[in-house]
Amino acid sequence: MAGYFGTEIQKRLQKIAEESAGFIAATPGACQAGRMMGCDDPEMLGWDRIAEFVTRDGVCAFRLLDARQIKELKVQLARRDCRLDTWDVFIGDKERALAASQAIISAGMPDGLAELKMAADPDDQLTENVQMFMAEAGMVPFSGSMLVGSVGPAATALIGNGDGTLVATAHGYLPHNVFSHFHRYAWGGLVAVSEKHRCKGLGKFINALIIRTVFERLYASHVYELVSAGNTASRRMVEACGLHHDPAFVCGIATPVDAARFTR
Repeated sequence: MAGYFGTEIQKRLQKIAEESAGFIAATPGACQAGRMMGCDDPEMLGWDRIAEFVTRDGVCAFRLLDARQIKELKVQLARRDCRLDTWDVFIGDKERALAASQAIISAGMPDGLAELKMAADPDDQLTENVQMFMAEAGMVPFSGSMLVGSVGPAATALIGNGDGTLVATAHGYLPHNVFSHFHRYAWGGLVAVSEKHRCKGLGKFINALIIRTVFERLYASHVYELVSAGNTASRRMVEACGLHHDPAFVCGIATPVDAARFTR
């Protein structure tokens, strides 16, 4: 397992999360956040363990937290000179999201473009190209092992032009372990479209592809995606694919108070 990508700090965090896959799978309250250590239930994982992550790594991701837990989480993080950057959570069940996504896929994509097969090797040149493509779109990619599914059930959707050049990407995987209420919930994201192919509906199309994949290949019961407050374009994209904003849940990343937002 390898294919770490980004700054030295980003690669170190990817390595920690990847090498902790066994711990994450066996520990109530832990979840696989890909870019770093993650938690989907602070009370089950324990504040001492979360403090260990934050102290060692400087960051920790939180997935599908009950919105009522956020006040206490922010208090605990403030004691460690950290803040919580949050994203709105959009969720869809299989029936609704799969139907909406299949309708988008059935309409087809622009002429000259085709779905590409993702590499199986985390160190493959295609895997690195996918990471570079996502990074150029302003995102922090996952490790190559995460993208190809070596760490756990996952899929990466790709669209390319006639010569195989990437024009759109998306990724989905199962972050939550068997102790979680969200064990069969898939995360979808890392949606990127090349600048010259924007405004053609490709973001919606590639997002629909990965949603179909997490239901049909990963056997998810639900899918959720994260959208920054005010990102109207992304909100419209996920809603078109059958997802709805659920304010009962919050996702976020703990970072030092003086640090930049980890990813957009």
